[in-house]
Amino acid sequence: TMGNPIFTSLRLQNFRSFEDFAVELSPRVNIVVGPNASGKTNLLESLLVVCGHPSYRTSYDNLIKNDKQWSRMDSHGLDETRVVKLKIVNDTVIKTYEINEKPKKRLAFLETIPIVLFEPDDMRLLIGPPEVRREYFDSIIAKTSPSFLDVKSQYKRALAQRNRLLKMPDKLGRQIFAWNVRLSQLAGKLVEERLKLLQGVNKHLTKTYLRLANSSGELAVGYSTDLDVRSYESSMIKALEKSAELDLARGYTHFGPHREDYLITIEDKPAEVVASRGETRTLVLSLKLIEIKILEEVRKQKPAVLLDDVFSELDGFRRQALTKYLDDYQVIITTTDADVIQKNFAQSTNRISL
Repeated sequence: TMGNPIFTSLRLQNFRSFEDFAVELSPRVNIVVGPNASGKTNLLESLLVVCGHPSYRTSYDNLIKNDKQWSRMDSHGLDETRVVKLKIVNDTVIKTYEINEKPKKRLAFLETIPIVLFEPDDMRLLIGPPEVRREYFDSIIAKTSPSFLDVKSQYKRALAQRNRLLKMPDKLGRQIFAWNVRLSQLAGKLVEERLKLLQGVNKHLTKTYLRLANSSGELAVGYSTDLDVRSYESSMIKALEKSAELDLARGYTHFGPHREDYLITIEDKPAEVVASRGETRTLVLSLKLIEIKILEEVRKQKPAVLLDDVFSELDGFRRQALTKYLDDYQVIITTTDADVIQKNFAQSTNRISL
């Protein structure tokens, strides 16, 4: 493994709102404080990019400060230094990495650093459309399974190809069968990974929720599909063949992991129906804490934890439960009011003012 991923310092040049900004980080709790639009979220975003994860808000070309041609992020850790450079060449952004001065075009799976981000948007997990949940759970799998993103992009390509054929009925004939097979094989792999993740999530969910909520109830995340999960691949081939006529009329592929959903339940009832606002928050928080746990189990190192202005959403009890849980991690928290957070941590915190 890559040793301890704790950051000791960070320097940002021409990154978003920062022209040249350097900061020391403590191995425990760091509170980034400043008014809205002072660049707090940009700071968290730079850490995601340094760790080798895509920015959650935008494409790479928007990360370079307006009117500049390049951007650079340097981070120092306990046992490594990494640099990310973004450069505009002929209107495209070229991204390069350096780890301990060794240049790399892209990071191998084990060169990425496990990191977990809590952001206000996460609260849409329960009430948002299915794609919000698909993207969320898939993003956890992507951080734990080296081949997942590759399989997912192959699936997207195969799906696009089949959908293109559906718009050319005269060409359909023999070709469609080959794409049905290809699509179902890839889909089988994706769904297998999704079900494996859910086993891990469900192992921890009720217990984690109980720690945060002080109220009990059996919680579970189920996978919602019209196909048979025990033999997904063959079930999907059959469904694609059966629905060929309908797909033709619709102009798109109806069955498959690109349309499926996750169902979160409390005592077997859909959480989005029965959960109060506070319970929804606690549930999402529980899922994020499980994400930390799963990442740690798989990657054998503690992830860094980023909290983007999430504390203001929580009441006193949940704040305390959360801070207790995060005691062992390097945490970077953004807020407009540091005092609110400070008093929830027993240990001293490092304050960074923007």
